[in-house]
Amino acid sequence: PGSVIADYTISATSNNLDFTAANTAVSESLKTKGIVLAENPFSRSEQTDFTTGNLYPLQKLDLNCIQPDFAKGPIKWIVNNKDPALDNTRYTLSNNNSTLTVKNTSESDSGRYSCIMQTNTIPYIQWQNIIINQRPTIIVGDEYRVFPCDGSTVQLRCSVVAGYNVEWVLNDTVQTSGCSEIILNHPTKSGDCKEETFTCRLKDLPQLLAYSYSWSRVTVKTSTENYDCRDEEIGLGKTNEKKTAICRTGFKGTITYRCESRGWTPVQDNCVLEVIFNLKNRVETLLVVEIPGFMANLSSATSQNNVNITQSPATVQTIVDILFKIADLSQATLINSIVMENYLKTVNIIVSGNVSDTWNTLNKGNTTENTSIRLLSSIENISDRLKDEFTINETSIQLNRSTIKNSFSITSTLPNSTTEIVIPQVPNETTVTIIIFTTLDNVLPTRDTNNDSRNSDLNINGDVVVVKVNQTINNISFAFDITDQSLGNPQCVFWNFSLDGWDSTGCKVKPSVNETGKITCECDHTTSFSILMSPFSIDSKALAYITYIGVAISMACLILCLIIETIVWKSVTGNDSSARNSYTSYMRHVSLVNIAVSLLIANICFIIGAAITDQEQSTSVGRCSPAVFFMHFFYLALFFWMLISALLLFYCTVMVFTQMSRARMMAIAFIVGYGAPLLIAVITVASTAGPQKYISQRACWLNWDESKALLAFVIPALTIVAINLVVLIVVLYKMLRRGVGATTQPDEKHALVVIARCVAFLTPIFGLTWGFGIGTMVSPDYGVHVVFALLNSLQGFFILLFGTFLDSKIRKTLARRLSLRNLTSSIHTGSTSAGPSSSSGLLRRKQKRNGYNISAATSSNISSASNT
Repeated sequence: PGSVIADYTISATSNNLDFTAANTAVSESLKTKGIVLAENPFSRSEQTDFTTGNLYPLQKLDLNCIQPDFAKGPIKWIVNNKDPALDNTRYTLSNNNSTLTVKNTSESDSGRYSCIMQTNTIPYIQWQNIIINQRPTIIVGDEYRVFPCDGSTVQLRCSVVAGYNVEWVLNDTVQTSGCSEIILNHPTKSGDCKEETFTCRLKDLPQLLAYSYSWSRVTVKTSTENYDCRDEEIGLGKTNEKKTAICRTGFKGTITYRCESRGWTPVQDNCVLEVIFNLKNRVETLLVVEIPGFMANLSSATSQNNVNITQSPATVQTIVDILFKIADLSQATLINSIVMENYLKTVNIIVSGNVSDTWNTLNKGNTTENTSIRLLSSIENISDRLKDEFTINETSIQLNRSTIKNSFSITSTLPNSTTEIVIPQVPNETTVTIIIFTTLDNVLPTRDTNNDSRNSDLNINGDVVVVKVNQTINNISFAFDITDQSLGNPQCVFWNFSLDGWDSTGCKVKPSVNETGKITCECDHTTSFSILMSPFSIDSKALAYITYIGVAISMACLILCLIIETIVWKSVTGNDSSARNSYTSYMRHVSLVNIAVSLLIANICFIIGAAITDQEQSTSVGRCSPAVFFMHFFYLALFFWMLISALLLFYCTVMVFTQMSRARMMAIAFIVGYGAPLLIAVITVASTAGPQKYISQRACWLNWDESKALLAFVIPALTIVAINLVVLIVVLYKMLRRGVGATTQPDEKHALVVIARCVAFLTPIFGLTWGFGIGTMVSPDYGVHVVFALLNSLQGFFILLFGTFLDSKIRKTLARRLSLRNLTSSIHTGSTSAGPSSSSGLLRRKQKRNGYNISAATSSNISSASNT
């Protein structure tokens, strides 16, 4: 459907032509014009019959591909655009691939099966659209019932989905049969009390008797015992006892009754209108190309049965499930105005003003599986896939889709609504979709992000608006009518799907100056550093400022750290008199440099990803994928190099009498430091089955909602943090056990001072502040995210401070280089001064404290300085 078919004739001078090159050229030419082509755009295809007859779930399916004389090349099967050879749990292939076997069929195996053979010029394809019939659910009510042994009649009902016929059987004898719903009136004999088992099974399908879904049983017991409640279908029961019965004609499902006041009272109604029930079963195997026809049928069915639908919570819930499935299918196509109109007509009926009691029933509880939240989510999802410009107006819904260039504003034309949406500025030409709802206040729950249940103090006091823009906009304002003037303390909120509640972050209230009863909301949203470990999306300008300022400072400090390491490298890695000390110092600085490089590149990728997110409303998979991959890789490299630093300290502290060769240690360090992160990053990409599940829709980072790819960063990172914390504890224990007097300054011999210094120095090198990531993973609390963003965005600053500036060896080397440079300058200018004329207060204080004499050091190096 939607294809363009072109007939053409080729006049040639030979009967043996190879069109392969020509077909490839034409394909490439069409692709450059933006035309989407199939995998084998030029092919000879014929519809065939691999199998005939009806197919049912759990049956084995064998498909044979017969090769003609002109196509003797290798055979390849394609099932719904996928290679079945890659899934040996569901499919098996014969040695020459001519026979494809589907082991246990289900409705999901329905679709197009293609057998592809290569000829001299183009592929030859045999194909068939195969449909696996829906798996029937036979409903009989309670499987065990008690009836009076007084000669009365027992009524047994059996119901199955449309398309199947059923029959009641007792002792292998058919009692009655019929269509999809039948009733058996079975007489009992007075005084003849016994148990009998009745079977309701599929009619005329003996080949399915081996499968348990083809039958359902009811055991009937007749008794003279006294009971409190009695019914010819439900049977006998005692007070508070519950029984399940089949829904009335025209509905599918069950009703639960409780025995109360000597009668059976319905307590839970799970009955779905039959026409909607059948559509729900149909949507499970729906193909994308069938969406337009299906939506027309759904819209028609809801319009014709709107009274029954609005009074049935189970039917409304089933319709929402159907709409959610359609929205999910729509992600593989584009939705035109006709389909969207049918979609919104259906929504309009189930959110009409007289359905509030039904929605109150459905919204009990506070999980993200609330029916109303699924409805809102489905509307947002399908509105992402709209094409063209159009408007739709229903009783309580208005949709406007248009292209805007500079600014945009629209006012509601719905009854009793004057809601106005204003976008003051748009960076580039883009398409905006606005959907205004006047009755969703009766549908959506009123809980905010801090509430555990429906909050009676909160009310949705106005319209609900869905806005979809193809790029990020810095500001948008909404002017709402206040429907209830008696309410106070208005808030501007949006539904936060991550936090499962109304959220006011990034939105503020501005009362209208000239109009009473009107509230203006202004909203903007940003992204913070805490997304690296958190599944929650915290939109806060303060958090964004902390992130960007912290990362900028961190990057500048890391560059300075690398410059200093370059200057002092030879001096700090090779001048120790002890070979072990020289070896240890070398490896420590190798680790420090790689930590700085990894963090610097990771921060650069983070800034690039944040810039992409700020430019676009929906994260661009194509632009984000490289940034996310390298961000993932280098942040993991950062953690693995921090692990190497910790293990090096552990090695030197605990294993004091052993020494590994430098070459071997370097090899292990680089394999672990970069090999392990690369392996994890590549496996993450491969296992997410496509970039849509690799990239988050909220930011340029790993996905959480669909694939949980974020765990590929969180688990290794937090594991390393835990290991490094254990190493720190072991090192502190060793130091305190050996005594600290010989290794510290006279005023620092107190154990607590030593512990404090060690923790301060090693925390940024070991990445222990990333442990706050546990808090951001389990809590949306603003304070936790601020602490995480503040400490970890500034990690580069802490590395420079504690890993470089406060390293006595580096300070001495820098001071020596500085003094030599000043001395050389003095010699060249004729100065007789042998020492530096100035030095920073910090260096002077530290040098005196460590007993380092600048003059003596420079005097011994005058000759080398002169030569220089």
